[in-house]
Amino acid sequence: MAEPTLSECYRAVCGQHGIQINPLVLENVQKTPITRSFTLKLAGNNKQKGCQKLCDDDIFALSKCLQNNWTVTGLDLRYDNVSDVGAGHLADLLEVEDSALRSLDLTFNNIQTEGAKVLANCLQGNSSLLSLRLSGNKIGNIGAMHLASMLLVNRKLQKLELADCDLETPSVIALSVALKTNTTLRSVDLSRALLFSFQEEWAVCFSEMFRVNGSLVELHLGKMGLTDTGMERLAEGLMQNHSLRYLDLRCNRVTHDGAQHLARVLKLNTAIEIVDLSSNRIEDVGVEYLSDAISWPGCVLRELSVCRNSIRMKGLLSLAEALKINPTLTHVYIWGNRLEEPVCRAFKELISSGRLMPERTDIRPYEVDGQVFLAEVFWGLRKHNYCTDDNCQNTRSDSNTSSDAAAPEENLSSSHR
Repeated sequence: MAEPTLSECYRAVCGQHGIQINPLVLENVQKTPITRSFTLKLAGNNKQKGCQKLCDDDIFALSKCLQNNWTVTGLDLRYDNVSDVGAGHLADLLEVEDSALRSLDLTFNNIQTEGAKVLANCLQGNSSLLSLRLSGNKIGNIGAMHLASMLLVNRKLQKLELADCDLETPSVIALSVALKTNTTLRSVDLSRALLFSFQEEWAVCFSEMFRVNGSLVELHLGKMGLTDTGMERLAEGLMQNHSLRYLDLRCNRVTHDGAQHLARVLKLNTAIEIVDLSSNRIEDVGVEYLSDAISWPGCVLRELSVCRNSIRMKGLLSLAEALKINPTLTHVYIWGNRLEEPVCRAFKELISSGRLMPERTDIRPYEVDGQVFLAEVFWGLRKHNYCTDDNCQNTRSDSNTSSDAAAPEENLSSSHR
């Protein structure tokens, strides 16, 4: 007798427990292949007519169906209504011996401290899950502390996203301590933690972590309130780190002094390839420091975003000159600064000469009555994850691949006043 399909199993579990069938779940489990790995995409922001967000009962039924299923290796549950109860059902699924689940995306649900605790406890013994996304769930300081404790034991998880989770200084420090001994985690996002101390103790702890961690390749620290002092502390550790390749510092309080510290790192550290400094305030002096580092022999920086940094003509022209010297830097994003005509002409020359490909920047030149302007192309620095859900690579594929070819349809806004 043939094994029941996943859709048949789902119907049976719903009937047995008196759970109303969710059309979104049913439609997607019917598409599940029998022989190959598959991610169930059940995001609640699906604009499909009649889309019903998943609740805890749906998660219960789904987890029951997947306990003996080996083809579903990923669950995309973003923007649903999963609470701590639903997190408990998912923990039961992860505790199944030889669980097939490799990635779990719970971005922007209703999971709080207790749900984070349950997930952390089950992951202490789990040897299958590679990627856990919890961004947008208000797990708070205590919930993040449980996850930090889990990282001291877990040796399988490679990607952890905790942005917009209301983390506080103690939990951020606890996570940095865990990263001193954890050798498998490769990508971490702690953006928008609630850090109210002016001492920036967390930056000191991360600096110490950088000195000893040799596995982390991607770190997102956006909206952390990072100042020049904190940047100096981070730079001290980064100078001795040779694994980190993607550093996201967007939406902080870094000025030209902080940019100078980062420039020193780029001159000495041969690993960092992507830096996001968008929405800081490094101004002309700061970008000149960075341009000097980019021109330095051996600098391997490939992508740089300095959008919205109050940079004027002098700084942007220095960046354009650095691009002519350094062949490694291929992606540059400058929109939101003062784009005067000499800047427009300099970047038009870079694009027309082929030095800067149109799909690798966020500006597009055009002329009106012989005067050159730049229009914005909404292709900002993408979140190029070095760590994928199925495996983690030492480097992501070069941007000559289809990721550029598949860029979204461009929308233009003009610097022409």
